[in-house]
Amino acid sequence: MTALVADAISLHLGRNAVLAAVSHSFAPGRVTALLGPNGAGKSTLLGCLAGLRSPDSGAARLGDRVIPGLDRLERARVIGYLPQTADVHWDVDVQTLVGLGRYPHQRGWGANADDRAAVAAAMAQTDVTMFASRSVNSLSGGERARVLLARVLAGTPQWLLADEPLASLDPAHQIDVLALLAATARAGTGMVLVVHDLGQALRVADDAVLLRGGAVVAAGAAADVLTPANIAAAYGVDVEIGETAAGVRFVVPLGRSPS
Repeated sequence: MTALVADAISLHLGRNAVLAAVSHSFAPGRVTALLGPNGAGKSTLLGCLAGLRSPDSGAARLGDRVIPGLDRLERARVIGYLPQTADVHWDVDVQTLVGLGRYPHQRGWGANADDRAAVAAAMAQTDVTMFASRSVNSLSGGERARVLLARVLAGTPQWLLADEPLASLDPAHQIDVLALLAATARAGTGMVLVVHDLGQALRVADDAVLLRGGAVVAAGAAADVLTPANIAAAYGVDVEIGETAAGVRFVVPLGRSPS
């Protein structure tokens, strides 16, 4: 599978430099966490990688192909994007909404057996099968978030880009979704996730890109990136990193770093 590449991406919003020559090659079949404080440029970078934002300079590429130059349906088949918000602006049932994830693959009218199987699998994986006939807008925010993840998974993209996929989920479903994303990556899908919880990032990510002020502070294997020194440099917070008896690593903020 082809690497997803940020090639010296810079972007300004007004006079503010949101991204400053950000470069990184995201490896397929691995989970990469985009990390950094509020305003670091994480969501903006994810939007550029998805082809939803145009940088002022540099490019987002899939191998040697510039992503905005891809045919719209081809891009939708290759890249699945999950936004930060769980809002749905039309009133449809859950199964219909998840089925929209198959649209880029369909030829002619209606869903075929492969489409129906992909929708059923995605709904089962995200624990929303019981909502199939419910209106999406009758669900809680966390339930809608899982439905929207199911829609992206139903499209079986080569790359899944998700902006804070854990934000509205309860702890049990956070654990379930982390396990699902990790398993999907092991099956070959490239994952780029915006994550705020550093402990969850250590739990799920193979790699990490740590941003501050639109620039890369550190990038590489997650365990090498998420060190007390790098976290202090990016967030201005001192932390302690530990490990449970079961081998799960965690991060405890201790206080603001001395200025």
